[in-house]
Amino acid sequence: MKISILLPYKENFTPNYPGAVSLFLNDTIKLSKYKKNIQVYGNTSFKKKLLPNYTNLNFSKLLFRSSSKTYVKKFLDNEKIKKSTLIEVHNRPDYINFIHEINDNIVLYFHNNPLDMKSSKTVKERINVYNKTKKIIFNSNWTLKKFTKGLNKKYNTDKLEVINQSTSKKIINFKNKKKIILFVGRLNASKGYDLFGKAIINVLNNNPDWKAIVIGDEPRENHIFEHKNLKILGFQKYNVVTKWFVKSDISVVCSRWEEPFGRTALEASSAGCAVIITDKGGLSEASPKAMKIKFLTVKNIENSIEKLIKNVSLKKSLQKRIYNHFYLTNNYISKKIDRYRDKLI
Repeated sequence: MKISILLPYKENFTPNYPGAVSLFLNDTIKLSKYKKNIQVYGNTSFKKKLLPNYTNLNFSKLLFRSSSKTYVKKFLDNEKIKKSTLIEVHNRPDYINFIHEINDNIVLYFHNNPLDMKSSKTVKERINVYNKTKKIIFNSNWTLKKFTKGLNKKYNTDKLEVINQSTSKKIINFKNKKKIILFVGRLNASKGYDLFGKAIINVLNNNPDWKAIVIGDEPRENHIFEHKNLKILGFQKYNVVTKWFVKSDISVVCSRWEEPFGRTALEASSAGCAVIITDKGGLSEASPKAMKIKFLTVKNIENSIEKLIKNVSLKKSLQKRIYNHFYLTNNYISKKIDRYRDKLI
Protein backbone atom coordinates (compact mmCIF):
# COMPACT_ATOMS: atom_id res chain seq x y z
CA MET A 1 0.00 0.00 0.00
CA LYS A 2 1.45 3.35 -1.11
CA ILE A 3 0.29 6.94 -0.71
CA SER A 4 1.80 9.61 -2.95
CA ILE A 5 1.45 13.30 -2.05
CA LEU A 6 2.06 15.82 -4.84
CA LEU A 7 2.96 19.35 -3.81
CA PRO A 8 2.40 22.45 -5.93
CA TYR A 9 5.29 23.13 -8.28
CA LYS A 10 8.05 25.08 -6.48
CA GLU A 11 6.52 24.60 -3.01
CA ASN A 12 9.50 24.81 -0.64
CA PHE A 13 9.35 21.64 1.44
CA THR A 14 12.28 22.84 3.51
CA PRO A 15 12.79 23.88 7.16
CA ASN A 16 14.27 27.20 6.04
CA TYR A 17 11.42 28.62 3.96
CA PRO A 18 8.36 26.39 4.38
CA GLY A 19 4.99 27.51 3.05
CA ALA A 20 1.68 26.84 4.78
CA VAL A 21 1.14 23.65 2.73
CA SER A 22 4.58 22.30 3.68
CA LEU A 23 4.07 23.04 7.37
CA PHE A 24 0.67 21.37 7.29
CA LEU A 25 2.05 18.21 5.68
CA ASN A 26 5.15 18.05 7.85
CA ASP A 27 3.09 18.31 11.04
CA THR A 28 0.41 15.77 10.07
CA ILE A 29 2.50 13.13 8.25
CA LYS A 30 4.72 12.63 11.31
CA LEU A 31 1.66 11.62 13.34
CA SER A 32 -0.13 9.59 10.67
CA LYS A 33 -0.46 5.85 11.12
CA TYR A 34 0.37 5.66 7.41
CA LYS A 35 3.62 7.66 7.67
CA LYS A 36 5.75 4.70 6.52
CA ASN A 37 3.57 4.37 3.41
CA ILE A 38 3.72 8.03 2.40
CA GLN A 39 6.03 9.58 -0.17
CA VAL A 40 5.99 13.34 -0.79
CA TYR A 41 6.85 14.70 -4.25
CA GLY A 42 7.86 18.25 -5.01
CA ASN A 43 10.33 20.55 -6.68
CA THR A 44 12.64 22.83 -4.73
CA SER A 45 16.20 24.10 -5.07
CA PHE A 46 16.90 23.74 -1.34
CA LYS A 47 18.95 20.71 -0.31
CA LYS A 48 17.56 20.28 3.21
CA LYS A 49 14.02 18.86 3.32
CA LEU A 50 11.44 18.68 6.10
CA LEU A 51 11.02 14.89 5.92
CA PRO A 52 13.21 12.02 4.67
CA ASN A 53 10.33 10.49 2.68
CA TYR A 54 10.55 13.23 0.04
CA THR A 55 11.42 12.93 -3.66
CA ASN A 56 12.54 16.00 -5.58
CA LEU A 57 11.25 15.92 -9.15
CA ASN A 58 14.17 17.42 -11.04
CA PHE A 59 13.90 18.26 -14.72
CA SER A 60 15.42 20.54 -17.33
CA LYS A 61 13.27 23.52 -18.21
CA LEU A 62 12.41 23.67 -21.90
CA LEU A 63 11.70 26.83 -23.85
CA PHE A 64 8.00 27.34 -24.70
CA ARG A 65 6.92 24.46 -22.45
CA SER A 66 5.03 24.87 -19.17
CA SER A 67 7.20 23.94 -16.19
CA SER A 68 4.08 22.83 -14.27
CA LYS A 69 3.09 20.39 -17.03
CA THR A 70 6.63 19.03 -17.21
CA TYR A 71 6.57 18.66 -13.41
CA VAL A 72 3.31 16.67 -13.50
CA LYS A 73 4.60 14.52 -16.37
CA LYS A 74 7.69 13.71 -14.30
CA PHE A 75 5.43 12.67 -11.43
CA LEU A 76 3.28 10.51 -13.74
CA ASP A 77 6.33 8.77 -15.19
CA ASN A 78 7.26 7.82 -11.65
CA GLU A 79 3.70 6.75 -10.83
CA LYS A 80 3.53 4.38 -13.80
CA ILE A 81 6.29 2.41 -12.09
CA LYS A 82 5.31 2.92 -8.46
CA LYS A 83 1.52 2.47 -8.90
CA SER A 84 0.32 4.22 -5.75
CA THR A 85 -2.85 3.12 -3.98
CA LEU A 86 -3.85 6.72 -3.29
CA ILE A 87 -2.69 10.07 -4.67
CA GLU A 88 -3.20 13.30 -2.72
CA VAL A 89 -2.82 16.54 -4.68
CA HIS A 90 -2.39 19.85 -2.88
CA ASN A 91 -3.78 23.12 -4.19
CA ARG A 92 -3.51 22.33 -7.90
CA PRO A 93 -6.86 21.34 -9.48
CA ASP A 94 -5.22 21.67 -12.91
CA TYR A 95 -3.15 18.52 -12.18
CA ILE A 96 -6.25 16.33 -11.80
CA ASN A 97 -7.01 15.71 -15.49
CA PHE A 98 -3.49 14.39 -16.10
CA ILE A 99 -3.33 12.20 -12.99
CA HIS A 100 -6.80 10.76 -13.55
CA GLU A 101 -5.56 9.09 -16.74
CA ILE A 102 -3.45 6.63 -14.72
CA ASN A 103 -5.13 6.58 -11.28
CA ASP A 104 -8.65 7.64 -10.27
CA ASN A 105 -8.14 7.25 -6.52
CA ILE A 106 -7.37 10.94 -6.01
CA VAL A 107 -7.86 13.35 -3.11
CA LEU A 108 -7.59 17.07 -3.86
CA TYR A 109 -6.81 19.65 -1.18
CA PHE A 110 -7.81 23.31 -1.55
CA HIS A 111 -5.72 25.71 0.55
CA ASN A 112 -6.87 28.79 -1.40
CA ASN A 113 -9.99 30.18 -3.00
CA PRO A 114 -11.05 27.67 -5.72
CA LEU A 115 -12.58 30.49 -7.76
CA ASP A 116 -9.14 32.04 -8.21
CA MET A 117 -7.41 28.83 -9.30
CA LYS A 118 -6.79 27.37 -12.73
CA SER A 119 -9.25 24.55 -13.57
CA SER A 120 -11.73 25.38 -10.79
CA LYS A 121 -12.89 28.90 -11.66
CA THR A 122 -16.08 27.92 -13.51
CA VAL A 123 -18.97 25.68 -12.50
CA LYS A 124 -18.11 23.31 -15.36
CA GLU A 125 -14.49 23.04 -14.19
CA ARG A 126 -15.51 22.36 -10.58
CA ILE A 127 -17.95 19.64 -11.64
CA ASN A 128 -15.11 18.06 -13.62
CA VAL A 129 -12.84 18.14 -10.54
CA TYR A 130 -15.66 16.69 -8.44
CA ASN A 131 -16.20 13.80 -10.88
CA LYS A 132 -12.51 12.95 -11.18
CA THR A 133 -11.69 12.79 -7.47
CA LYS A 134 -12.73 10.50 -4.64
CA LYS A 135 -12.50 13.25 -2.01
CA ILE A 136 -12.02 17.02 -1.93
CA ILE A 137 -10.63 18.63 1.22
CA PHE A 138 -10.98 22.32 2.10
CA ASN A 139 -8.96 24.20 4.69
CA SER A 140 -12.05 26.13 5.84
CA ASN A 141 -15.81 26.34 5.44
CA TRP A 142 -15.14 29.57 3.56
CA THR A 143 -13.18 27.79 0.80
CA LEU A 144 -15.84 25.04 0.71
CA LYS A 145 -18.57 27.64 0.12
CA LYS A 146 -16.55 29.17 -2.69
CA PHE A 147 -16.23 25.76 -4.37
CA THR A 148 -19.96 24.97 -4.13
CA LYS A 149 -21.04 28.42 -5.38
CA GLY A 150 -23.38 27.87 -8.33
CA LEU A 151 -23.28 24.07 -8.01
CA ASN A 152 -26.41 21.93 -7.75
CA LYS A 153 -27.07 20.73 -4.19
CA LYS A 154 -26.47 17.13 -5.32
CA TYR A 155 -22.73 17.93 -5.33
CA ASN A 156 -22.77 19.00 -1.69
CA THR A 157 -22.06 15.51 -0.34
CA ASP A 158 -19.69 13.97 2.20
CA LYS A 159 -17.20 13.76 -0.65
CA LEU A 160 -16.49 17.38 0.27
CA GLU A 161 -14.94 17.82 3.71
CA VAL A 162 -13.38 20.62 5.73
CA ILE A 163 -10.07 19.76 7.39
CA ASN A 164 -8.47 22.85 8.86
CA GLN A 165 -4.75 23.44 9.11
CA SER A 166 -3.14 22.57 12.41
CA THR A 167 -0.23 23.31 14.70
CA SER A 168 1.10 22.22 18.07
CA LYS A 169 -0.47 23.72 21.17
CA LYS A 170 2.41 25.58 22.77
CA ILE A 171 3.34 25.11 26.41
CA ILE A 172 3.05 28.56 27.92
CA ASN A 173 3.02 30.45 31.18
CA PHE A 174 0.83 33.55 30.91
CA LYS A 175 2.94 35.25 33.59
CA ASN A 176 5.89 35.19 31.18
CA LYS A 177 4.03 37.11 28.48
CA LYS A 178 5.63 40.47 27.67
CA LYS A 179 4.10 43.81 26.68
CA ILE A 180 4.62 43.06 23.01
CA ILE A 181 2.26 43.62 20.07
CA LEU A 182 3.16 41.21 17.26
CA PHE A 183 2.54 41.44 13.51
CA VAL A 184 3.59 38.46 11.37
CA GLY A 185 3.13 38.32 7.61
CA ARG A 186 3.83 40.01 4.32
CA LEU A 187 4.36 43.74 4.81
CA ASN A 188 1.84 44.72 2.18
CA ALA A 189 -1.59 46.28 1.80
CA SER A 190 -3.31 42.91 1.35
CA LYS A 191 -2.23 41.98 4.88
CA GLY A 192 -3.23 45.43 6.13
CA TYR A 193 0.32 46.35 7.09
CA ASP A 194 -0.04 49.90 5.74
CA LEU A 195 -2.89 50.46 8.22
CA PHE A 196 -1.26 48.53 11.07
CA GLY A 197 1.91 50.63 10.76
CA LYS A 198 0.02 53.89 11.19
CA ALA A 199 -2.03 52.49 14.06
CA ILE A 200 0.93 51.04 15.94
CA ILE A 201 2.83 54.33 15.91
CA ASN A 202 -0.12 55.97 17.69
CA VAL A 203 -0.40 53.07 20.15
CA LEU A 204 3.32 53.18 21.01
CA ASN A 205 3.20 56.95 21.49
CA ASN A 206 0.32 56.51 23.97
CA ASN A 207 1.91 53.51 25.73
CA PRO A 208 5.69 53.97 26.07
CA ASP A 209 6.07 50.79 28.16
CA TRP A 210 4.89 48.63 25.22
CA LYS A 211 6.88 47.37 22.23
CA ALA A 212 5.86 46.21 18.76
CA ILE A 213 7.60 43.44 16.80
CA VAL A 214 7.07 43.02 13.05
CA ILE A 215 8.16 39.80 11.32
CA GLY A 216 8.01 39.59 7.55
CA ASP A 217 9.06 41.35 4.38
CA GLU A 218 7.68 42.49 1.04
CA PRO A 219 10.12 43.65 -1.66
CA ARG A 220 7.28 44.68 -3.99
CA GLU A 221 5.86 47.31 -1.61
CA ASN A 222 7.53 49.91 0.53
CA HIS A 223 5.69 50.82 3.74
CA ILE A 224 8.13 52.47 6.12
CA PHE A 225 7.26 53.00 9.78
CA GLU A 226 9.74 54.00 12.46
CA HIS A 227 9.52 54.27 16.24
CA LYS A 228 12.02 53.64 19.03
CA ASN A 229 9.77 50.86 20.38
CA LEU A 230 9.11 49.27 16.98
CA LYS A 231 11.43 46.55 15.69
CA ILE A 232 11.11 45.14 12.18
CA LEU A 233 12.92 41.81 12.09
CA GLY A 234 12.30 40.87 8.45
CA PHE A 235 11.81 37.25 7.44
CA GLN A 236 12.51 34.76 10.24
CA LYS A 237 12.59 30.97 10.44
CA TYR A 238 9.49 29.22 11.74
CA ASN A 239 10.98 28.26 15.11
CA VAL A 240 12.00 31.89 15.74
CA VAL A 241 8.50 33.13 14.87
CA THR A 242 6.98 30.58 17.24
CA LYS A 243 9.08 31.92 20.13
CA TRP A 244 7.76 35.42 19.48
CA PHE A 245 4.17 34.18 19.57
CA VAL A 246 4.82 32.53 22.95
CA LYS A 247 6.41 35.70 24.30
CA SER A 248 3.91 38.26 22.99
CA ASP A 249 0.78 39.55 24.70
CA ILE A 250 -1.13 40.65 21.59
CA SER A 251 -1.10 39.45 17.98
CA VAL A 252 -2.74 41.45 15.19
CA VAL A 253 -3.90 39.83 11.92
CA CYS A 254 -5.55 42.68 10.03
CA SER A 255 -5.83 41.34 6.49
CA ARG A 256 -7.70 43.27 3.82
CA TRP A 257 -8.03 40.27 1.53
CA GLU A 258 -10.19 37.29 2.38
CA GLU A 259 -7.78 34.81 3.96
CA PRO A 260 -8.71 31.24 2.94
CA PHE A 261 -7.87 30.20 6.52
CA GLY A 262 -5.17 32.14 8.36
CA ARG A 263 -2.04 30.34 9.55
CA THR A 264 -0.83 33.37 11.52
CA ALA A 265 -4.04 33.57 13.55
CA LEU A 266 -3.83 29.82 14.17
CA GLU A 267 -0.25 30.05 15.49
CA ALA A 268 -1.07 33.06 17.66
CA SER A 269 -4.05 31.23 19.18
CA SER A 270 -1.96 28.13 19.94
CA ALA A 271 0.48 30.31 21.88
CA GLY A 272 -2.12 32.09 24.04
CA CYS A 273 -1.94 35.53 22.45
CA ALA A 274 -4.81 37.97 22.68
CA VAL A 275 -5.60 37.79 18.96
CA ILE A 276 -7.15 40.61 16.95
CA ILE A 277 -8.42 39.66 13.48
CA THR A 278 -10.43 41.18 10.67
CA ASP A 279 -13.71 39.45 9.88
CA LYS A 280 -12.44 38.26 6.48
CA GLY A 281 -12.55 34.86 4.77
CA GLY A 282 -11.65 31.94 7.02
CA LEU A 283 -9.85 33.93 9.72
CA SER A 284 -12.63 33.41 12.26
CA GLU A 285 -12.24 29.64 11.78
CA ALA A 286 -8.51 29.87 12.53
CA SER A 287 -9.22 31.81 15.73
CA PRO A 288 -12.95 31.65 16.59
CA LYS A 289 -12.59 33.37 19.98
CA ALA A 290 -10.47 36.28 18.70
CA MET A 291 -11.44 39.94 18.94
CA LYS A 292 -12.85 40.90 15.53
CA ILE A 293 -12.53 44.16 13.63
CA LYS A 294 -15.66 44.54 11.48
CA PHE A 295 -14.50 47.55 9.48
CA LEU A 296 -10.79 47.77 8.78
CA THR A 297 -9.45 51.27 9.44
CA VAL A 298 -6.38 52.68 11.17
CA LYS A 299 -8.58 53.94 14.01
CA ASN A 300 -10.32 50.60 14.53
CA ILE A 301 -6.99 48.74 14.69
CA GLU A 302 -5.68 51.33 17.14
CA ASN A 303 -8.83 51.20 19.29
CA SER A 304 -8.81 47.39 19.44
CA ILE A 305 -5.20 47.29 20.64
CA GLU A 306 -5.76 50.14 23.10
CA LYS A 307 -8.81 48.38 24.51
CA LEU A 308 -6.69 45.35 25.46
CA ILE A 309 -3.83 47.45 26.81
CA LYS A 310 -6.07 49.59 29.02
CA ASN A 311 -8.23 46.69 30.23
CA VAL A 312 -5.78 44.13 31.59
CA SER A 313 -8.49 41.76 32.83
CA LEU A 314 -10.09 41.76 29.35
CA LYS A 315 -6.72 41.01 27.75
CA LYS A 316 -6.01 38.15 30.16
CA SER A 317 -9.48 36.62 29.81
CA LEU A 318 -9.21 36.81 26.00
CA GLN A 319 -5.81 35.10 26.07
CA LYS A 320 -7.07 32.27 28.26
CA ARG A 321 -10.32 31.86 26.34
CA ILE A 322 -8.48 31.60 23.02
CA TYR A 323 -5.85 29.22 24.41
CA ASN A 324 -8.30 26.99 26.30
CA HIS A 325 -10.57 26.63 23.26
CA PHE A 326 -7.72 25.82 20.90
CA TYR A 327 -8.28 22.34 19.47
CA LEU A 328 -6.73 22.34 15.97
CA THR A 329 -3.71 20.36 17.09
CA ASN A 330 -1.56 18.29 14.76
CA ASN A 331 -2.70 15.10 16.44
CA TYR A 332 -6.40 15.93 16.06
CA ILE A 333 -6.11 16.85 12.37
CA SER A 334 -3.79 13.94 11.55
CA LYS A 335 -6.39 11.49 12.87
CA LYS A 336 -9.09 13.24 10.84
CA ILE A 337 -7.01 12.81 7.67
CA ASP A 338 -6.34 9.15 8.42
CA ARG A 339 -10.07 8.49 8.76
CA TYR A 340 -10.73 9.28 5.10
CA ARG A 341 -7.60 7.33 4.11
CA ASP A 342 -9.02 4.30 5.92
CA LYS A 343 -12.00 4.38 3.58
CA LEU A 344 -10.06 4.95 0.34
CA ILE A 345 -7.24 2.47 0.80
